[in-house]
Amino acid sequence: MLQPLVRATWAPRGHTPVLKSWDRHDRISAISALTVSPQRRRLGLYFSLERANVKHGDVMKFLRSVRLQLGRRLIVVLDRLNAHRSAARKLTSESPGVYEFEWLPAYAPQLNPVEGVWNQTKYADLANAVCDDADALAGDVHESLARTRCTCSLLKGFFRRAGLSLGAISR
Repeated sequence: MLQPLVRATWAPRGHTPVLKSWDRHDRISAISALTVSPQRRRLGLYFSLERANVKHGDVMKFLRSVRLQLGRRLIVVLDRLNAHRSAARKLTSESPGVYEFEWLPAYAPQLNPVEGVWNQTKYADLANAVCDDADALAGDVHESLARTRCTCSLLKGFFRRAGLSLGAISR
């Protein structure tokens, strides 16, 4: 949202930091996927930004795009968001054998490595960021995710934080 995520910051003694922002509720929605290649264990981050709430059609389009870029069958691990479940049903019926879906337990975001991507974006890269409009916010989110995509140690850390061992990983 355009409302800044206010985090603790430093300022000279006696000068309280002030964030001036509009009281607007414009937003962008985002969808992302962390990938691990089956043999070489390479990590990847794919994402898409949307102007409206993500619906099952957006999830389907995104997963098709990731599959096209990777050029192989996908095992997809999702949380139980309604849009995810609906997209999984439709993709399974439309393209049998192309996608295999596994489900995270309900109410267990700590097991989802993609949550680390959003924590990095929201609470580190964009903390205290004030954007003038949704386009500027989308640009800032895109820059943050592009930096995260190029930082292998961060991607590995997201899996470790979720308690997942990937063995020997190369980039």
